[in-house]
Amino acid sequence: MSSNNESIKNWVSDKIFDILGYRESTMVDYIIALSKKAKDVNSFISTLTEQDFPINSNTKSFAQELLNKSQQKIQNITSSSSSSSSTSLSSSSSSKDKEKEKIEFLKKNKSYKLVIDHDDDIVNSSGSSDSDSDSERKRKKKEKKKEKKDKKDKKDKKSSTRKKSDNNWDDEIEPEPIKPNEKEDENNNNENNDNNNDNNNLQKRQPYKSIIEEENNNDNNNNNGEEDEYEREQREVKELSDRIKKRDEKSTKKKIVDDSETKESIERKNRLEQNEQLETERTKSRRKYLVGEEQKRLILLKREIEEEYELFKDQKLTEQEIKDFEKKKKLYELASQRINESQQSDDYYQLPSEIKDKDSLLKSSYINDNKNKKGNDSSSSSSYNPEQKEWEQNRMKSAISENRGLSTANIGGGNEEYEYVFEDQIEFIKEEVLKQGQKGDGVMILKPGDDGSAQAKMTIQEVRKSLPVYPYREQLIDAVREYQVLIIVGETGSGKTTQIPQYLHEAGFSKTGKIGCTQPRRVAAMSVAARVAEEVGCKLGNEVGYSIRFEDCTSQKTVLQYMTDGMLVREFLTAPDLASYSVLIIDEAHERTLHTDILFGLLKDITRFRPDLKLLISSATMDAERFSDYFDGAPTFNIPGRKYEVTTHYTQAPEADYLDAAVVTVLQIHITEPLGDILVFLTGQEEVDQAAEMLQTRTRGLGTKIKELIITRIYSTLPTDLQAKIFEPTPPNARKVVLATNIAETSLTIDGIIYVIDPGFCKQKMFNPRTGMESLVITPVSRASANQRKGRAGRVAPGKCFRLFTAWAFDNELEENTIPEIQRTNLGNVVLLLKSMGINDLMNFDFMDPPPAQTLIAALEQLYALGALNDRGQLTKLGRKMAEFPVDPQLSKMIIASEKYKCSEEILTICAMLSVGNTIFYRPKDKAFAADAARKLFFHPQGDHLTLMNVFNQWRESGYAVQWCFENFIQHRSMKRAQDVRDQLELLLERVEIPLVSNVDDTDSIRKCIASGFFYNSAKLEKSGLFRTTKHNQSVQIHPSSCLFQSPPKWVVYHELVLTTKEFMRQIVEIQSSWLHEIAPHIYKEKDVNDNQKLPKNIGKKQINK
Repeated sequence: MSSNNESIKNWVSDKIFDILGYRESTMVDYIIALSKKAKDVNSFISTLTEQDFPINSNTKSFAQELLNKSQQKIQNITSSSSSSSSTSLSSSSSSKDKEKEKIEFLKKNKSYKLVIDHDDDIVNSSGSSDSDSDSERKRKKKEKKKEKKDKKDKKDKKSSTRKKSDNNWDDEIEPEPIKPNEKEDENNNNENNDNNNDNNNLQKRQPYKSIIEEENNNDNNNNNGEEDEYEREQREVKELSDRIKKRDEKSTKKKIVDDSETKESIERKNRLEQNEQLETERTKSRRKYLVGEEQKRLILLKREIEEEYELFKDQKLTEQEIKDFEKKKKLYELASQRINESQQSDDYYQLPSEIKDKDSLLKSSYINDNKNKKGNDSSSSSSYNPEQKEWEQNRMKSAISENRGLSTANIGGGNEEYEYVFEDQIEFIKEEVLKQGQKGDGVMILKPGDDGSAQAKMTIQEVRKSLPVYPYREQLIDAVREYQVLIIVGETGSGKTTQIPQYLHEAGFSKTGKIGCTQPRRVAAMSVAARVAEEVGCKLGNEVGYSIRFEDCTSQKTVLQYMTDGMLVREFLTAPDLASYSVLIIDEAHERTLHTDILFGLLKDITRFRPDLKLLISSATMDAERFSDYFDGAPTFNIPGRKYEVTTHYTQAPEADYLDAAVVTVLQIHITEPLGDILVFLTGQEEVDQAAEMLQTRTRGLGTKIKELIITRIYSTLPTDLQAKIFEPTPPNARKVVLATNIAETSLTIDGIIYVIDPGFCKQKMFNPRTGMESLVITPVSRASANQRKGRAGRVAPGKCFRLFTAWAFDNELEENTIPEIQRTNLGNVVLLLKSMGINDLMNFDFMDPPPAQTLIAALEQLYALGALNDRGQLTKLGRKMAEFPVDPQLSKMIIASEKYKCSEEILTICAMLSVGNTIFYRPKDKAFAADAARKLFFHPQGDHLTLMNVFNQWRESGYAVQWCFENFIQHRSMKRAQDVRDQLELLLERVEIPLVSNVDDTDSIRKCIASGFFYNSAKLEKSGLFRTTKHNQSVQIHPSSCLFQSPPKWVVYHELVLTTKEFMRQIVEIQSSWLHEIAPHIYKEKDVNDNQKLPKNIGKKQINK
């Protein structure tokens, strides 16, 4: 029967493969079990459709055949028992025919009951049906005796003969011919033969029941073992979580003690602050006193000189007295000259702010000579060399002569006949002109003084009152008090990010907990927190603070906390109820980042659990209906935005090179348009740096022909001090251009922006679950994003938006909205976080836009392969540790495996350098050869991971020197970021109870540890010179920047796949094929990584590049 069972399972497995396209042993057993419980074909088909079986003819025929086989089994059992019953009853008298039929019917019931029920139930059922019969009562007593005997002989009865038939479903015991027992024949009369036959039938079937009971017991024992294992695993996960929580509580208590301390320490701190303030005031007072004292002393010295002159002018003085008198006169002249120079505003040569005509330029005085000389008129003499002044006038004449190139009129807005001409000018068409169907220049002239200078002179409170959100303050607070969830729609620049948290704090919402505000980007969280702290009048980190990945600028006093959305998601691990918050504001919700969508689902659940928690969803777009529907019909509060008109200009034809077109447009605006800062949107750091270099090169060639152009940059990895430059006010008679990524689209508000240049592209992260490739792809922006970029202008004055694409492309080629990030990114880290929070039913998690099922399955499969999940989809102890690290699951698995291979120091360094990305080395165009030579000095023959470790170790040996980075063409800010990442990971190692051990010389252990996290990303070199991935069977190549590009090894593990001109493996390390089976035997069999086949010799760079 075992062979029959195997054949049935194989048949079911083949059918499942034909229908679903895959097969699993657990699925086969499950379908077989379902068929046993099915009542009819229709119910069985409906059950199969619930298991994702398609409704077609194949499924219906499969269900019919499977039920037929099941019915054949039942019929075989029935026929065998009925035939034996008819044989045993053939000798009975005709007067008992009815009784025979009744007994036969009971025997059929017994044959069914024996498969699943206990023998006692059968005996009881038969006894209850014929309780008036004495023979039945006797049979009960005899059966009880026989049960005891049968239990003793269970082992012997296992050897009973089994019937083998293809039609039978399970293993059955062949019923033996019924023979009267000899001892029972001697002790009983003939009238009890029927009862004896019944007893014998039960006795012969008893071995089958015993076997079933024993097999069930074995199954139960196995199940209990599995249950014990799962329970033990879950208990360990819970204990680990409790230990982490207790450790956090201890550290939190220490922080509270450190912050609050005692009254004496508070008084001491207050005294120190008062002393510092007193010292500052003393310095100011001293300076003010010295200024007045200087004037008094000067007057006194003048009087003394005059008195001495009157007294001693007719007397003969000694030589020493004459020297002293001359010394006083000289001292007075120098002091007077210095005071006059400091009081004059035009003491130095300055370029004229506006040149109206040639004559006024020549007649104007650029240098004022206000030297006080006794007996001379200060306005009629000059201390400067007359020859130098004459030379300057001559140079000015030649500069503005009619035969020279630059027209001064165009700079100042006059009507001169000449203007500066660019080689490649871009022609724009105004949007209103396009709508009217006629041509026009669409030029808008700004009035003098409309550059935001008036707003710059306003006080902080006046600026707050001038924002569009201020008139709606009371209405907003009343709406927050009335509704638990509120959707706030406000255009960019309305003040919703900076003002609403302050309004709520002033209204008393911070008395019961903190007011948290999430931002999609770290730069936005830092800059907004600094601005709010300035408005509140406190030091950043006290009442107002921020929390980002590598910086926590908060304290026990913090009541307004700005943070990235990822930080709030991680806070759910330690505080699932968010008890420390009274109000949460999800800002920039329209961007639909990965963590924002996760927060939507988590916070929607928490608001039902905590009625006291206020939730505000802030968006800059008018598409608030979706948010309202998602949060159970939450009301919407609208705030108006900018106060000035912004005109839109499109190109007449598509631009082939949008980066060069953006640079040309910047210079074109700088020369031809009135004053006002420029904001340029680019796709990433490389384009920002390249555009800055191009602008510097072209403006350097123009020299003094144009006004000063200040070039600033902004992107997420830029150091904080350089990011702050974009907020500095622009000097008079100059223009600032901000080269930014889409971080400036909604997260930041930069004052003074009048012109916006939009190439129409951005970088989006795309993930292909089929190949496992995740890459940043340059894609066109959506119409919603384009309108957001347009809204950055027009905050302080009427503005212009120059779009480097046609109006037809805007209307027909751009999507309406951006695809949510959750639908186009790898979900491994998110799934691990949700599992750590106890959310196991991911398919039914309340996503606003659910991710693709294939992406979710790929993430679960990867976590299972890494050991973070067990076969039931539950979080393991390893997975709980992995969730503590804010990195990808593969990196976190690599870090935890370092405990086994005793190389945690080196793995932390490698992980930190990998997390920084590809911004370690820089390669200037004019020093490309030297940069390549410097980079080769760090190469390690076994892979890029060890090369990165060499870079960090040598930088550490140099004392983290900036000069060392400059000499080796390494970006210091990237190394500082890697150092921050490493410090945080080192603290988390202690948190998950992993010791810090160093073993820098054992490179095999380091490479094994890397492979333990990235065994999914293995690839093998083929005869063609290309690599083929073992998981997805995809042809890839080594990236040219790799240290193994010239000499590719046979087996490698890569950090990531990138799609540029080709599919490249980036950051690879050499491994041995046997390590894959050793590290991941559940993924790689020994035959899959066998290296018996030899590659042809001399496979070099030439063949690889084909």
